[in-house]
Amino acid sequence: MARPRNIVLLRHGESEGNADDSVYERVPDHALPLTEAGRRQAVEAGERLRALFGDERVSAYVSPYRRTHQTFRALGLDPARVRIREEPRLREQDWGNWQDAEDVRLQKAYRNAYGHFFYRFAQGESGADVYDRVGAFLESLYRSFEDPGHPPNVLLVTHGLTMRLFCMRWFHWRVAEFESLSNPGNAETRILVLGENGRYRLDRPFEHWCTPESYDATG
Repeated sequence: MARPRNIVLLRHGESEGNADDSVYERVPDHALPLTEAGRRQAVEAGERLRALFGDERVSAYVSPYRRTHQTFRALGLDPARVRIREEPRLREQDWGNWQDAEDVRLQKAYRNAYGHFFYRFAQGESGADVYDRVGAFLESLYRSFEDPGHPPNVLLVTHGLTMRLFCMRWFHWRVAEFESLSNPGNAETRILVLGENGRYRLDRPFEHWCTPESYDATG
């Protein structure tokens, strides 16, 4: 099995939805483009990734959203060394159709109070739904490692919540641990690095916004 040395998770650059949540009333979530600031963030991320990858090959998986595709293109990776696949299972948590800005703010407040993992948007998904499809993607990713010629680097261009859920699934974190973590910033990375012991570790942790709760399994 040819396990890659680096599995890089990259959040897209700043999108118009990050800058102005009223845009969801006019533009579908999947169609939101990057802002100029988001493009600059992606270019800067590309400089860091080119230094990390060097001349090595990369297997890239990109969420089907416009902002993730634009982020990938702005990275400036050598197309001769990159195998790219669009991967719908790495998409953002679905909110469902166009959204009223005030309703979005209200549902986000509900989600914060209820819990990001279990709260389900009225016409969309819960975090648990995203966890399930990320798990299905991981099964496909594991199978790709059986190819002895698999590239030594994997790049996932995706979304903040999806990044946290990917790591939750990979490292078998509890729900309470996931709930305590903050999303990375736009165009930030987290890298799973293969150690000498054959196990992966995160190059740096996610920031915590609170202390994980402890649940009494007997109560």
